[in-house]
Amino acid sequence: MTDQTLSVEENDAVADTVREALARRRITRQYLADQAKISLSTLEKALSGQRPFTLASIVRLEAALGVTLRRPTSAKQAAVARLTGIAPEDLGSYARPAVSWIEGDYVTVRPSFSNPDSIYTYRTSIAWSEEKSHLVFKESDRVDAAFTQDGNVSIPHQSGYIYLITNKLGQYRFIIVSRPTIAGEMFGILTTLQSGRGMNLLPVSTPIIFIPVKSLGHNPDYGRIEKGHAAYGKYRGFVARALEEPFALLVAR
Repeated sequence: MTDQTLSVEENDAVADTVREALARRRITRQYLADQAKISLSTLEKALSGQRPFTLASIVRLEAALGVTLRRPTSAKQAAVARLTGIAPEDLGSYARPAVSWIEGDYVTVRPSFSNPDSIYTYRTSIAWSEEKSHLVFKESDRVDAAFTQDGNVSIPHQSGYIYLITNKLGQYRFIIVSRPTIAGEMFGILTTLQSGRGMNLLPVSTPIIFIPVKSLGHNPDYGRIEKGHAAYGKYRGFVARALEEPFALLVAR
């Protein structure tokens, strides 16, 4: 056991916790090394990343500091999630049977960014990922296919809302929608980045609605729906309802 070491991720987490404890308690590294009965050189190298912590040294540091240094890594959490069939805590800790009602294909409706009088529609599919042990979503049938999104679905019990989250290299797109109505529609807000002039991007928020494909009773119309289109009135009605009921508040001064 004394020769076992942690992964890089685990080692970094332990080092961060030890440095925080040193700062909070205003003690020196020499004092901690003495209390944990390890050499100062060993402690210094572990904190700087030159040498990983051994499990033996971590046990001694935990005893000296009176804190738990070992935390489950994201990889371990994912493995536990797959075994238990429960989504990770940061997505709401939901079980598949409790959220199976949301799985399916939806017509996604929102105002067009380039022309608010037009309606933009595409397909969003929500399904359970066995590999990740939580719900995921994926868009398709977008006119601007290069901007197609996919990501994770969070359903926390506390707020009663559903979150569709895209995170690409730290760049987020965020959707918050209500629980489904009797007809299965979900209303809410999309916050993302809009292409501006040149290479500029601008934050933008807009109402967004998810309508179950099966509830429309025909092949949905996808793309940019302009005034005069046969489906325009229906889709515009959903946008108006999102603002009027309201399912979300847009506050301006």
